[in-house]
Amino acid sequence: MQKNTTCTLPEKYNSDTFKQHGYKIIDILADYLSDATSGSIKEVLPNVTPDEMLNLWDEDISEEGGANFESLIIKAIDYSNHLHSPRYIGHQVAPALPYAVLADAVSAMLSNGAAIYEVGPVNTILETKIIRWMSKLIGYNNNSGGFLTSGGSLGNLTALLTARQAKTGLDIWTDGVDQKSSKLAVLTSEQNHYSIKKAIQIMGLGEHAAISVPTNENYQMTLETITDAYNQGVKDGKKIFAVVASACSTATGSYDALEEIAKFCKEKDIWLHVDGAHGAPALISDKYKSLLKGIEHADSAVWDAHKMMLMPHIITAVIFKDEKNSYKAFSQKASYLFEKDKNGDWANLAHRTMECTKGMMALKLYTSLMVYGSKFFGDYVTQMYDLTKKCAEIIKNSERFELAIEPQSNIICFRYLDQQESDLNLLQNKIRKEILESGHFYIVKATLRGKVYLRCTLINPLTTENTFIELLEEIKKTSKQICLTK
Repeated sequence: MQKNTTCTLPEKYNSDTFKQHGYKIIDILADYLSDATSGSIKEVLPNVTPDEMLNLWDEDISEEGGANFESLIIKAIDYSNHLHSPRYIGHQVAPALPYAVLADAVSAMLSNGAAIYEVGPVNTILETKIIRWMSKLIGYNNNSGGFLTSGGSLGNLTALLTARQAKTGLDIWTDGVDQKSSKLAVLTSEQNHYSIKKAIQIMGLGEHAAISVPTNENYQMTLETITDAYNQGVKDGKKIFAVVASACSTATGSYDALEEIAKFCKEKDIWLHVDGAHGAPALISDKYKSLLKGIEHADSAVWDAHKMMLMPHIITAVIFKDEKNSYKAFSQKASYLFEKDKNGDWANLAHRTMECTKGMMALKLYTSLMVYGSKFFGDYVTQMYDLTKKCAEIIKNSERFELAIEPQSNIICFRYLDQQESDLNLLQNKIRKEILESGHFYIVKATLRGKVYLRCTLINPLTTENTFIELLEEIKKTSKQICLTK
């Protein structure tokens, strides 16, 4: 008997079925949000090894399917890292705002791209609105412009590709990377994000093209350190075409001296790119926007909204002081000369980005800004930066803890001191391992000039001083247990 091959696809798009399951998923997510934000979830990160996780999920995908959708969603939630818990103080990923999550669901349903205007008319225009808003905060004029892309790594790569095209005069698109370009180099802080060196390597310039600039006692790149690195690079025969400054750095949250560095770059006629993936939103805070003084002189900057703007990841703005430069990274010959003509070519973003098919990123941020207002986000940044300073005071007033540096942002590095443990680096590693296995908190670590520190990013607006004090008590208890089991 011949198998029935009647197409059932139209059934899968039944609106009543979608509504039925949609309500169930919203109920599941609402319960999860309540549990996570109240702190009632006991394990911020479930203690499951990769091998154990691998065995938890079926890989025998049958022809007929039949699995329960809601059960799969609940399972995914249960075994995930719970960013909405106040005890999540690890990496720089924000607990997503519920409205932004709903907007993301709309984006997923519409599935509009952003390569050209007609593929995603709303998306491309909302990207433009967001970029214009950010550009004004940076201090750029109406000649600026940019777009949204998938993460800071791709944003930094795009900016450096643009810098090379703008500053070297080499036709890399036609000639490729040759002997002339082999001497090209970029000055970048020793504390930069790993994506900077990765971008330089992807560009075919080689690892040695990333000239590491030493930082001061606060892990900041300054005029003195950058001048010394530049002079040595020139002496070594390097053609330095760009500087990458951090605002702020990933490990310590330190802001480089942007105004001094901008003056240096102008004198040397080199491109200044500011990696503001984490710290650019301080521009929205009246109290902390001075940390970015000088960014208005940068040629380009990146800004992640999935960090300090509470968006679901991933959404990164790449912003250029001169919008015409935004066409140089991926466009061959002189196609950067496309301008805002009557045909609306400015709205066709494919000329400027690595991506052709790109998620509908703009809706969640635009709607959140319109619903909550910019002051909400500015107050949020201020609250988290203030909280981190208070936590630093708690550390300084605790005999058994040592602060790495005074925090400038919402990132704090510290370590536990125990006279019974001679290897303090090993102790910090053990403490973090035990805390992760207990699941009570999620924290990370950083190695700074040979010393291992516990590192926290206070990014959840529900995290309080008491949360941090509870963490310190957990660290003390964990250290004691480690010493007893030696």
